[in-house]
Amino acid sequence: MVNPSDAVLHPNQRVTLALLMRKRFAGIPIVCLCALLLHGCIGTIPSEDELKKIKNHTASEVYSADGVLLGRYFIQHRTHVNLASVPPFVIQALIATEDARFYSHQGVDTRSLLRVLVKTILLNDERSGGGSTLSQQLAKNLYPRKKEFLGLLRSKIREAVIAQRLEKLYTKEELLELYLNTVPFGEEVFGIGTAAERYFGVKPAELNVQQAAMLVGMLKAPSFYHPKNNPQQALQRRNVVLSQMAKYGYLSPKEADSIKALPLEIRYTRLTHETGLAPYFREMLRLYLDSLLTAYNRQHTTHYNLYTDGLKIYTTLHAGMQRYAEKAVQEHLRRLQRKLDAQWSKEKPWDKYPNLLTEAVKNAPRYQQLKARGLTHKEIEKTMATPAEIRMFSWDNADTVVRISPLDSVKYALMLLHCGLVAMEPRTGAVRAWVGGINYAHFKYDHVLARRQVGSTFKPVLYATALEHGVHPCDRFPNERIVFPEYDNWSPKNADDYYGGYYSMRGALAYSVNTVSAQLIQQTGIRPVIALAHKLGIRSTLPEVPAIALGAVEIPLLEMTTAYCAFANGGYRVVPYFLVRVEDNKGRVLFNYTPPVPQQVLQPATAQLITLFLETVVDSGTARALRTQFGFHNDLAGKTGTTQNNSDGWFIGYNPALVCGVWTGAQFPAVHFKSTAEGQGAKTALPVWGRFAKLLQQDQQLSGLLKHTFPEPDARLIAMTDCLLYQEYDNFWERLFSRKPTKPKDKRGKTEAPAPSSFKERVKKFFRGKKSER
Repeated sequence: MVNPSDAVLHPNQRVTLALLMRKRFAGIPIVCLCALLLHGCIGTIPSEDELKKIKNHTASEVYSADGVLLGRYFIQHRTHVNLASVPPFVIQALIATEDARFYSHQGVDTRSLLRVLVKTILLNDERSGGGSTLSQQLAKNLYPRKKEFLGLLRSKIREAVIAQRLEKLYTKEELLELYLNTVPFGEEVFGIGTAAERYFGVKPAELNVQQAAMLVGMLKAPSFYHPKNNPQQALQRRNVVLSQMAKYGYLSPKEADSIKALPLEIRYTRLTHETGLAPYFREMLRLYLDSLLTAYNRQHTTHYNLYTDGLKIYTTLHAGMQRYAEKAVQEHLRRLQRKLDAQWSKEKPWDKYPNLLTEAVKNAPRYQQLKARGLTHKEIEKTMATPAEIRMFSWDNADTVVRISPLDSVKYALMLLHCGLVAMEPRTGAVRAWVGGINYAHFKYDHVLARRQVGSTFKPVLYATALEHGVHPCDRFPNERIVFPEYDNWSPKNADDYYGGYYSMRGALAYSVNTVSAQLIQQTGIRPVIALAHKLGIRSTLPEVPAIALGAVEIPLLEMTTAYCAFANGGYRVVPYFLVRVEDNKGRVLFNYTPPVPQQVLQPATAQLITLFLETVVDSGTARALRTQFGFHNDLAGKTGTTQNNSDGWFIGYNPALVCGVWTGAQFPAVHFKSTAEGQGAKTALPVWGRFAKLLQQDQQLSGLLKHTFPEPDARLIAMTDCLLYQEYDNFWERLFSRKPTKPKDKRGKTEAPAPSSFKERVKKFFRGKKSER
């Protein structure tokens, strides 16, 4: 039996056959003929009611407070575009290339189908072109084909029937709009709006002729004509489209030739869930929106879907500030990582703590995959030690593929430093910047929400409690170690291990003196400190132990930054918020957030005093690098924090318009700087804050944030703080020659075995400890 596709006909025979078929079926639409031949075999055809309710899956969009598109949530990456916003040459290029008789047919172009039947099917001439109209292509996009017996023929007939129904229900302009919002452009990109953004970084209305021609040219085979992967093929195909536009009079031959001479210029921008601006923020927001819409649908009997319904989501995040925050993190962490690697060049933390590496390996995704496959521990160890191609993060190239063993990749990841940054408006609680880590594609853990020990950044809460309980700012506290027998002989040490003299509250906070903090919590009690912490916005459970005076408690960065807002705004607790409004695709408001009225939790005088204390931290204390290194001369207050073994570095700084908190550290506390000189918060976290603020200061539109000044304290408050930060013993000779104990006292004042020091060391300590108000 001869296959018709293999038949060889004389050219005259081909013409005769074509004329015969045209004459024979002239008055019968080809779709009717096919329907008769395959009656009942083309599957279910959507009804007119269904076709009237066509709804493409459309991505929901997230916008910043300054109107920048931050990202999208989608199953199919598509945004709806009105036909009025599409340049006319996009339509012209589409019709000239895909369906020249679009405005004259009713969904099925009989002439094109006859050409396909004779030339493509009977004569096996693949160069003859396709016969599908734009309406048929739209039907195919809306109702994808299935692989089955006679599938192609059945699908073609089905698409023709649907196309004719679409033509009855929609105008030509409406069909074009549906088509342009449905057609795929490769890489899970659907619609002209998303394609214009992906390949040229513009809105559809901003497309020029050559860009439109390239996008239309991609429709034939998106992968083959991909402008980034196959630029030569894309350029050739673009020029074919331009020739078609000239052929049908949309361009003059001269215009077409001049545009063909232009190079293929693209600005490829791939916006995914893992890339783009504020990915950690977008993921946190996604989880929140999922729960919000679930509750809304239950309450209003609706079916809104975050990933398919094209919602518009407006947030408090400021895109400009977010860019600066991410840049500050990247710049400083890159330098900081080199310093950490240098300190651990000859040994690694797991040399001392083997369990660190063991646990990290067991938690690694590769290990878990091998375990799930049923491999033995010995087999897993062998595989983990075998080099393979692994995609990794590095500071030189955020996403690179290297040949390395999975075990070595775990070791590499263990030594990486991470960072969290959150900036808020203290008067309202609006979140303006959110950096959850160094690279979301590789590290999903959000350090804005992570619980880490807070160190001395907790001390302002303690000092505020003391002030509220009547402790005077100029009360003097001896710089002596104290033992707490009822708490397993807990005895806090100072970071510099130096003792002696007296500190006022202001001086003790400026220099982060632990011994004074221990005495303050002894006076105030532990529970009042915890109670005030909760009032300030710290929601975490706090242990009833005196060590909270030194910040030996795990609290997320977001909560600590929220607490500092009360110091910046005069004593009012704010609730951090990040979502302003959610609208559906028709502009109906589904959710409109109104911030709660701030609640006063501190006396205004207490908030002002704490700010005065924390201004001293910046002026002459542990955060003075903001003045000396970064050159800030504006009103600033803040507090550094460093936890045991330098595992966590903190800095929270503020003025009346902005509060910003920064945390730095490794994934596991065992990975840390060996010296406090390099590992303290003033060296790890504060520079990120300084770089961020410097970038804000250099931006004309945002520089005003740093020009706000604290309210001038009244005379009474000034008088209350008119004392030295630090005082020596009253008697110089007693201070110099006395044998001061280096072992701690218990809280009753008894000394454990005084340890004498040499005369030379006492002189050295005397002059080293000499501090006066600057």
